[in-house]
Amino acid sequence: MKTWKKLVLAVCGFIFAVAAVAIGALILDSIKGGRIFNDFSTIYAAEKYKEPVRIEGVHLIKQEVSCGYAIIEMLAGWMGESVTEESLLNEYGKVVTATGKQFEAEMNKRFPAYKTTMYPYLSNTEMIEKIYGSLKKGIPVPFQWAAKFGDEWTLHYSLITGLDIGNDSITVLNPYGYEEHLDLASFFERTSFRAYSNMPLFLRLAFAFGLFERNTIFMMERIPAF
Repeated sequence: MKTWKKLVLAVCGFIFAVAAVAIGALILDSIKGGRIFNDFSTIYAAEKYKEPVRIEGVHLIKQEVSCGYAIIEMLAGWMGESVTEESLLNEYGKVVTATGKQFEAEMNKRFPAYKTTMYPYLSNTEMIEKIYGSLKKGIPVPFQWAAKFGDEWTLHYSLITGLDIGNDSITVLNPYGYEEHLDLASFFERTSFRAYSNMPLFLRLAFAFGLFERNTIFMMERIPAF
């Protein structure tokens, strides 16, 4: 009888410890996520953002395998290379871009002329500064956000190709098959995943334990040729 009591107490203790860790992680994620919501209204009057920026020659790809692979295919086409969703699937036999770090690694593998760096948990103004700077250099910006597939919210990669601060508009190529033009408030609601209503607990925990990130972009910088 004592053995069973010890076992029950051990199991209860384990469950309590796991629950405590999960709750703690969720609280920390909430605090961390809250830091990204700084006031971005000052950007509308900033002289450095007066000129609209847009990348031409990037063709929208409707995903057949995964959004990560579709973004890589879009960028490959823009660069004049032949990487496709199908070629990636044939090479790996699976999707290898499910997390931000995996996507970053695959981008660096596919496009060695560029150094791709993931920037997670940027504040709103930091994200706009980096996006604008990249587009002004003529380089599109892959990023993570919440997007609807039919009526269901999903975690999704898309590609930023334009930013017009004066008209409060950002242009996104969405691999679900369409180009989107959003105001910045709506854009931030989705990059922060606040727009993802009723997010399942397992996904909330995935954010809490660092598998997924909020306000995250992937900056591509040309590597100088020597």
